[in-house]
Parts: sequence; C-alpha cells; structure tokens
Amino acid sequence: MRAADAFRVAWYRFRCTLSRRWTGYLAITLLLGLVGGLAMGSVAAARRTQGAYLTYLAATNPSDLTVLTGLSGPSGAPGYDPAVIQKIAALPAVRHVASYSGLNVAILGVDGEPVPAPYIGGPLPGSLDGEYFTTDRATAVEGRLPDPSRPDEIAIDAKGTPGSVRVGTVAELGFYTNAQLVELYAGKHVTPAARQRVTVVGAVVYSAEETQDDIDTQRDGGALFTPALTRKLIGCCADFTETAVQLRPGTKVPDVEAAIQGVLPAGFPIEFYDASLTVAKAQRAIAPTSIALAVFGGIAALAALIIAGQVIGRQLRRDTADLATMRALGAGPAVTTADGMPGVLAAIALGALLAAAVAVALSPLAPLGAIRVVYPTPGVALDWITLGGGIAVIIAIMSGAALVIARRRVPRAPDAGVRPYRPLGVRAVRAAQALGLPVPATEGVRLAFGPGTDRDQVTVAPAILGTVLASVVMMATITFGSSLTTLVSHPALYGWNWTFDLSSGNTGGTVAGAAPVLDSDPAVAAWTGVWYATASIEGQAVPVLGMTLGSPIAPPLLSGHGLRAPDEVVLGAATLAALHKQVGDWVTVQDGGPAKFRLRIAGTATLPSLGVSGTLHTEMGTGAVLDYQHIPGVTANEPNEVLVTLRPGADVAAALTRWQPIVPPQNGGVIAGVQRPAEITDYRSMGAAPLILAGALAAGAVASLWLTLAASVRRRRADLALLKTLGLTRRQLAATVAWQSTVAVAAGALVGVPLGIALGRYLWDLFARQISVIPQPSVPVLTVVAVIAGALAAANLVAAIPGRAAAKTPAAALLRAE
Repeated sequence: MRAADAFRVAWYRFRCTLSRRWTGYLAITLLLGLVGGLAMGSVAAARRTQGAYLTYLAATNPSDLTVLTGLSGPSGAPGYDPAVIQKIAALPAVRHVASYSGLNVAILGVDGEPVPAPYIGGPLPGSLDGEYFTTDRATAVEGRLPDPSRPDEIAIDAKGTPGSVRVGTVAELGFYTNAQLVELYAGKHVTPAARQRVTVVGAVVYSAEETQDDIDTQRDGGALFTPALTRKLIGCCADFTETAVQLRPGTKVPDVEAAIQGVLPAGFPIEFYDASLTVAKAQRAIAPTSIALAVFGGIAALAALIIAGQVIGRQLRRDTADLATMRALGAGPAVTTADGMPGVLAAIALGALLAAAVAVALSPLAPLGAIRVVYPTPGVALDWITLGGGIAVIIAIMSGAALVIARRRVPRAPDAGVRPYRPLGVRAVRAAQALGLPVPATEGVRLAFGPGTDRDQVTVAPAILGTVLASVVMMATITFGSSLTTLVSHPALYGWNWTFDLSSGNTGGTVAGAAPVLDSDPAVAAWTGVWYATASIEGQAVPVLGMTLGSPIAPPLLSGHGLRAPDEVVLGAATLAALHKQVGDWVTVQDGGPAKFRLRIAGTATLPSLGVSGTLHTEMGTGAVLDYQHIPGVTANEPNEVLVTLRPGADVAAALTRWQPIVPPQNGGVIAGVQRPAEITDYRSMGAAPLILAGALAAGAVASLWLTLAASVRRRRADLALLKTLGLTRRQLAATVAWQSTVAVAAGALVGVPLGIALGRYLWDLFARQISVIPQPSVPVLTVVAVIAGALAAANLVAAIPGRAAAKTPAAALLRAE
C-alpha cells in the first residue's frame, strides 16, 4: 500500500478514536512540555549565566587597562600629574582615557574631629573626568548614581560599606593633604584642608568587584566622589591617581604597556592592571554555577525523554488488539505502523512548543549567582539556539522513538493477535501470598508486575521502567546537589586545609618571630610559612606561593606529588592546561631575578585564595607552588604569611590571643579564617533557584507516576471488574491500586536508587575535575531514605484518584463485553 493510502487510513482512525485517546495525547504534550521545558530552561539559564559577566561588562563601557599615573611620596611628589595623563592619551594606540584620584578623607564628628571609623584617612576614589560615571560605569543597586556636577552627592560601595553609613546618610567630611595625613595617623589634632557636607544618594557596585574571592573583598568599602568635588580637591588632597585606558581595535595590551612605560617619569613605580584578568577570573567564578545548571538540564532532558517515551509507548500499545483485526482484514505493515501516529506526532510537536514556552517562562530566574544583582537586562530572554535546538531534539528523538514502538507493536502474522491466556508475574504473586499479605496487596503486586492477559502485549518492563528511571534521575540530582553543598561547606576540598592564616596585612609585609611562638604552642598541630611572588612561567604571568620542601601544610594534591626537590613545581590545574603541559614536563621560570631557571612539574593541586587584596594571587586552579628560595630577596624566618592547623579540641580564643603579638593589628596584622575562592562565593549567592528547578523535576516524576496508574486502571478494567465480581469491596479495589502504586515505586527505588547514586557520583567527579577541586562526592543517606519514604507516601496519594475510578468499575457491562 502506498504511503498516501496508509496516511489516509491513519487519519481516518485518528478522527474516529480521538474522543477516547485525547487524554493520552494531552499527557504526552504536558509531560514533554513541562519536563522538557525544565531541561531547556536549565540549559538556557546555564548559557545566560556563563555569558552574564560579559553582558554586564559591556554595559559599563569598560576600559582595557589601568595604570598608576600619580603617587605621593616623601619627596613631595604629587598624587596627581595631568601631564602624564595627557601623554598617555596622545599615544597612537589609545582611544580614550579617564582617571580617578584617591582623596584623603575622614568623616568628621560633631566636634569637628575625625571619627575613629570608618575610613579615617581614606584614600577613597574621586572621579576626575568620568571614570566610574561614563567609563567603567558603576552600577547603582540601591538609590542612584550621584550627579557628576554636584559636589554634595556621593555613593557608597554596596559590597563593603559599614552599616553605620547607608543611602540617605548626611555627613560632614574632612579632606587632608598628604602631609596632614601623616600627622593624623600619629594622633595629632589636624584641621582639614577642606570640608564638605555630603548626602549618600546611592550604593554602587564596580565591575572589578563582581565575582570576587574573599581576598579581594578586603579592599571593598568606601565612597565614590563626583568629578565636581574631585576637581575642587585635586590640588591639595590626592594621594594617588589611576588612569583607565581604552585601546583602539586590534591593539595588543603588552605593546601599549611598553609605550606607557616610555612616557612615565624616570623612577616612577610601574603598576598596570589588565582588565582581561578580571574577565578571566569572573568567568572562572561563574563556571561552577553554569556547569551545574547544564548538568541539571541534561538530567531533566533525560527524564523528559524517558517519561514521555513511556507515555507514548502506552498510547501506541493501547489498541494492539485492533491491529490484529486490521491485519486479518488485509492491512499491510505500513497501515498498522501508521495507526495512532498522527495524534502522537501532533502531541510531540505541541509538547516541543510548550517546552519552549516553559523555558521562556523560566528565563527570568537567570542569570544565577552574584552577577544577577547588576545584570543589565533581567527578565524574559529568548535563547534562540537553545529553544530551536531543544525543539528539534524533542521532535526528532521522540518521533523516532514513536516510530520504532509503532513498528514493533505490529503483529507479524494475521493470526498473531489472539493468544491463549497466560498469567504473568506469578513468582511475585506467590511471594506476596507466602508473606501472608491481604488480597488487595497480592492483587496489587500482580497488577504492578504484569498484565492480566497476553493480548495487551504489554511486557513487565514498561510497567516498572518508568519508576526505575524516575528514581535514577532523582537520586542523581540529589547526589550531585549534596556533593556541591559538601564542597561549599568543606574548605579543604577547595584548597584551604588549615585552620588560620596569620598575615601582616600589607603588600610586601612579613611575619617575623612566628617560629618560637608557634613551636611552643600546645594548640598548634602544624604550621608553615608562605612567601608570595609573581613569576613568568613559559612567558605567562602566574601567581606563586613559595614554601619549604616537605612542608607539613600544603595545598591538597589532585595529581602527582608535592615538592620534594628544589627543581620541582606544583601547578594549579587551570595553569597546567593554559601552559599546555603535563605532569613530568619541564618549564622555564623567571620570578624577578636576573636569570631564568628550569623546574619539573611534580603534580597539580587545588590552590587556595592566598595573597594581598588587589594583586595577582593564587586561586582554586590558578597559580604555582615552588621552593621559596627561588623567590629573590626573601628571608627564611620572615614569610609573608603563616598557615596554622590547630589540634582537635584546642582553645581557639586562647590561641588567637597568644598569636596576636606576631601580627599586631596596629600595624595592619590579620588573623584570618577561611578565605573562599570566587567560585564558592558565587555559588552561595544562587538563592532558591536550584530548589525551584529540583521541585519542578520532582513534580514531573509524580505526574508520570499518576499517569501510569491512570493508564493501568483503564487497561485493567476487566481484571478489576472480575475482582469486584469475586467479592472485593470498593475500598479493597482502591487499596489494590494503592498497593500497585506502592509496589511499582518500591521496585523502582530498589533498582533506580543505586543506579542514580552511581550516576550522580560520576557526574560530580567530572564536574570537580572541571573546576579543579578535590573530587569527593557525597551521598546524603538520611535524605535518600527520606526521599524514598516520601516517594512511597506520594505513591499512595497519587493512587487516590485512580483508586476511586477502580472502585467505580462497572463490572457487569465490562464482563458482558468480554
């Protein structure tokens, strides 16, 4: 028979059977739409999250490079030198410059004296010609940006300003010369060089402060002054000036840095900051969140295809007996294969479109993480790549699956449609009887494990497979989510495998006298010193931690071994990949000394956030660890920081008191706890979005179970009618359906839970390697038990409506039809 004839027959059958099949078509559409939409929405959210920082940065009119152009000093050097800025602006590769100065400022009390905190002495940024207003534009997250033409309006840093200063605060500020600042720090009475009453009109976030680690948050806080105020004070009270440079297209940053060095005064400190480093750091910080979303989207997509496939299979097998009759009347394989396909294909297409609509409806949840607060275009988003690709994948895969199912259900011979009765699931029923279970339980087991007769041609697998796969998906999601939570709550997994960090708190500062104090302290289990540097490894700038060989405290290893010899180096995994090297290879290093030297890569480690705020420092996958003696100018007993591990049960407060003289706070000394990397701080800001997505996936699994039970009740009406005739009451029939649901969920959990846990652990291992952390998956036993118990409870709840339908089965009419 020609394809056109087969289609006409299928279309005729579709119109004739629509009234009794439409609920099945609707189920296909809704399941594909809701669970598939969740998958598409998660993938779209992953893409939007990963690209969020670049979108936000583009909206700020970013600079490419920042350079120090003014710095006050003992010789009376000015904190602002307009001639230097003009020379930089005149360079051929420079498109635009904008500058800001650090103004020496303090809040004045009612007596006119500086209050002890916050910000006594400053310096705090004041825009000179549009920096933070038009270039590298700050984003107001509360209130608004100050009016650049008004000296009496300021903004505060939303990330670090103390609670005593907030939007709406009115304060009297005193501004000081650099000479006055020295006297002010000495505790002398100083009359400010200028005073200004200001109003805080907004709280702002700077683009360089997004997706920070805990090291960089130490520089947060302060105020932003307008150009109108800064220009009034630039001649007296500027401590330093930095200039943001925008380059012409095609210009290379290193070339411009070399040209700028040529116009700086002789002996002037060279301090550049390449904005691409901020972008790279932000992308690394966002990556765990976006990868987690993509993984969840993949799990949800698998669930959508599996659940919908089960419903499609039930729908196409629903009238298998009719196909045998059609074959007996002369219908060929094309006609029997096409039977029921028009409705299923239409439902698949509508489900794909509904999935796209659901994904669009979920789009306002993205981007996730810290960048969400400043994202310039929040709300509904249309990711045409994800939407178009998702629609195509759903239609292609589900249509192909439907075609295979339709082909396999066709009887091979005209007499293959009717076979003698042969009960299935006998062993399961006998086991239930041996346990002394009541009749409803025994019949529920029989209904769960097999059809009443072979003529339905429905095997045991489709009856249980749905709950098995739902369990796999749920357990994989729980295991992955628990492992992510474990990572966030266990600092040793992301590089911080000690208790405290003792630091001088100053760039280039050292901690002296630590050895005798820590060696004799009974609370100390181990300690080691750390030195900082920035080295050129194979031509790339890499933050370096100098440590002693065989140090008792070191970053946790991912591969290879730690430092054992002076000619070895341990790299972060991201740095190793960027260098295109492998463990065992040799690299060329230069760290500020006169000569280059060669080191062998001994291993990789997950590196902690260690260093000084505002400088290039180690992060989770970035940096290197080498013998401290390779760093020029270091002193063996004066490290930059000291890492300390306490013994279990040690008195922490007493230990901190004993250590305080090593790092006196009046000199900037700090005793710090865990310093979280940007990847961890960004994940902690995701909010409730993961719970919303997981809840939607759970709802899809429950809906699938309900549809399975409803279809089973419809298919087993003859069996239920026979049971009713044999004396089962309505309550017992409802209990039979509840037992069927419970047994199906229990069987699914028995097989699906271990498979789902194994899948979740595998996905977590892949994820952990991607972000350079210790791959330690976590299985929350209590949560798994609670989920299984909740699934059994849900099984009984969703069985209520099908159970009521079973109780109302019209026995006489159905048995007459039989």
